[in-house]
Amino acid sequence: MAVTRIAFLGLIGVVGVLRLVELRISRRNERGMIARGARQALDPSFRWMVLLHAGVLAGAAAEVWLLRRPLIPALAVAMGILFLGANALRWWVIATLGKQWCVEVVDAGGLGVVSTGPFRYVRHPNYDAVFLEMLALPLMYTCWLTALVGTAAHILVLRSRVRAEDAVLLANPEYRARMGGKPRFLPWFQRHTPTEERAAIRGQIAR
Repeated sequence: MAVTRIAFLGLIGVVGVLRLVELRISRRNERGMIARGARQALDPSFRWMVLLHAGVLAGAAAEVWLLRRPLIPALAVAMGILFLGANALRWWVIATLGKQWCVEVVDAGGLGVVSTGPFRYVRHPNYDAVFLEMLALPLMYTCWLTALVGTAAHILVLRSRVRAEDAVLLANPEYRARMGGKPRFLPWFQRHTPTEERAAIRGQIAR
């Protein structure tokens, strides 16, 4: 087996280990937030997020091993840069949120609203980072099938996940005032709160 293929499989293994480390950090933070008065919200999409990430890692490994995908240096470099940038953004999010970061939806509005770091520009920078990471990783070794299926599945899962998270976050008046007018994902797009989010806000207030 080519050295580059072994290195790619090693990278997939490292990413998998890091996901387990992040899950441990998340659970520790979640316990701390709940002890300080936060509450865990209904999050039906979490299990699908876990399966999606595991599926992308397993799919990329299987595709490069079984289908013998070629390494295209220019594509590998471009996707490697994107992968590193996505990870830098994700860890910026983790550092900014500190003890309020976790991978599940938690109603932590009473602990204060974080609007610094990448949250100055968008409401959900973490999803930007994870989406780009899961796209770039398989494409580093031309695992286009995993990238295509994973991206489509990621979009479906994120629609449900962000809807559930926004329903919790936008119910907090302080969060709405400081973050409600910011776009979800892209700093230069959708500067004002979309119609569907205003409807969600009215629904939460009515409750």
